[in-house]
Amino acid sequence: MTLIKSISGIRGTIGGTPGEALTPIDIVKFTYAYCVKLRERRPKPAGERYRVVVGKDARISGQMVEQLVCGSLIACGVDVIKAGYASTPTTEMAVIFEKADGGIILTASHNPKQWNALKLLNEKGEFLNAAEGASILECAEQENFDFADVDSLGTVTEKDFTDAHIDAVLALDAVDVEAVKKAGFKVALDAVNSVGGIIMPKLFERLGVECVKVNCEPTGHFAHNPEPLPANLVELCETVVKEKADLGVSVDPDVDRLALICENGQPFGEEYTLVSVADYILSREKGGKKLATSSNLSSSRALRDVTESYGGQYFAAAVGEVNVTTKMKECGAVIGGEGNGGVIYPALHYGRDAIVGAALFLTNLAYKKMKVSELQKTYPQYYITKNRIDLSDKSLIDKILSEMKNIYASEDINDIDGVKISFEAKKEWVHLRKSNTEPIIRIYAESATKESAEKLASEIKAIAEKIIKG
Repeated sequence: MTLIKSISGIRGTIGGTPGEALTPIDIVKFTYAYCVKLRERRPKPAGERYRVVVGKDARISGQMVEQLVCGSLIACGVDVIKAGYASTPTTEMAVIFEKADGGIILTASHNPKQWNALKLLNEKGEFLNAAEGASILECAEQENFDFADVDSLGTVTEKDFTDAHIDAVLALDAVDVEAVKKAGFKVALDAVNSVGGIIMPKLFERLGVECVKVNCEPTGHFAHNPEPLPANLVELCETVVKEKADLGVSVDPDVDRLALICENGQPFGEEYTLVSVADYILSREKGGKKLATSSNLSSSRALRDVTESYGGQYFAAAVGEVNVTTKMKECGAVIGGEGNGGVIYPALHYGRDAIVGAALFLTNLAYKKMKVSELQKTYPQYYITKNRIDLSDKSLIDKILSEMKNIYASEDINDIDGVKISFEAKKEWVHLRKSNTEPIIRIYAESATKESAEKLASEIKAIAEKIIKG
């Protein structure tokens, strides 16, 4: 059994021993700590109620975790707005709609069905920063409980925000509903039997898009590994070809990641979801406005290339959604996100959102009047390879990262999150960063071809292994 406590929340496998898995005791303790720090972060006059939105994906454990979280919030004197089955971006938007004090999302994102998690939001519907997350962890460990008396208990209100979220997406200037309807698209959708099976078909219906459903019953019994990677989307690829669909769409269990399949059954490339949407958004900006985009260090260089083609500037952020949104606010990015299919469009909200990503992509496709495979070929072509080095001694991690900086001192080095070495002459890079949960170093490398990316990664791994041996 596994329990991982981090600044972004608490996640783990269901069942087992408290402190070693995600058990009812851990859930209550962590929710209580969230309430304590909520009051410290947002002081209110005596008698004024705190309100927190709770949404969940369709995991089998969702109802159990929801009852514990909501019960704990009520016991802390907090009023609960229960969103029920709701995507992560829907819950984030619900906090904004309700002007709530915070939110808790019950989802383990792309992890298998035995996992669940509590992801914590502030009053803006955004993830807590590192300092806020750390203070909650510290508070939870103290176990200094003091619950509300019977006259001060919280209440529960149930509300579905699915349609409100879709309304907000379709109201965006960048989403052209009539153009999409006129295009007459047919889309195959794989929602991995979670909440994407609820919101995505509704979105497509509102856009006049015919939707062929694959794994769209929100049972929580994931039909395949829930991470939307090509190896897990064989059925969707086959369905796109069989149904003569214009596009295949895959979302993860909480619908913050968007992966696309071309009309020929070939992956569009999850790195290129953000690149394509960014290309469209950048093309709309007029009037000499300073253009900026941002993604994390492990995302494709293609976003930088596309941004610079419009005379804009690209800004790299440390890995982690809150780091990307922070950088986006600093640089005034018009679009940003992560190369795992996570699109963040500030005109709607600061959170990865597959719903707005799909609507923007379809609008762009309707304007371009070309096949998805043809659209993909218009972007800079790169290939990313992902490797790792397992270490028995965590102290070696910092040594490896430090030595890499010295060895490649003449290259472009970014060390805000591990070490990223960019070889500008070849337009390729390698990023080494330590895992927050395991004694490993992740090695991502990108180049123009699969062969050159793998060659670069192998060279870096060989150097790292020499450092390990001393």
